[in-house]
Amino acid sequence: MKISARNVLKGKVKKITHGSVNSEVIIELPGGMEITSIITKSSAENLDLKEGFEVYAVIKATSVMLASD
Repeated sequence: MKISARNVLKGKVKKITHGSVNSEVIIELPGGMEITSIITKSSAENLDLKEGFEVYAVIKATSVMLASD
């Protein structure tokens, strides 16, 4: 698979919470950090996601905002 996105993080599915329309997928990255993705429930089913599966979090954004107090 080739992809144009520059930010690709490999991890394992830690937890999946299915709702009626969307699914929340928590991915554990190497070193223990976590990233959460909200995808459609049908996408989660089509990918056949299960806890422990290796996946890639692909991040494509035109802007990243930072804030400070």
